Amino acid sequence: MSVITMSSREFNQSASEAKKASLDGPVFITDRGKPSHVLLSIDEYRKLAGGMTTLADALAQRGEVDIEFDVPRVGGLYRAADLS
Repeated sequence: MSVITMSSREFNQSASEAKKASLDGPVFITDRGKPSHVLLSIDEYRKLAGGMTTLADALAQRGEVDIEFDVPRVGGLYRAADLS
């Protein structure tokens, strides 16, 4: 896995090169010489993120997982209407 570093200017001028380079490893993008962003391939991102569970997948788990959830009480966000 290779690591490539590009300035913001280089990235703006050759985004397609950066995308190709990200297939071999992370591409660090710098602003004024300091790393500010990292470009990763989607496969690398998913490895780091540990996969993604969609809302539909989470709701479809039905009886597999018991989830307890206490609804927090919200106070002070409204006031009684003055009908006088």
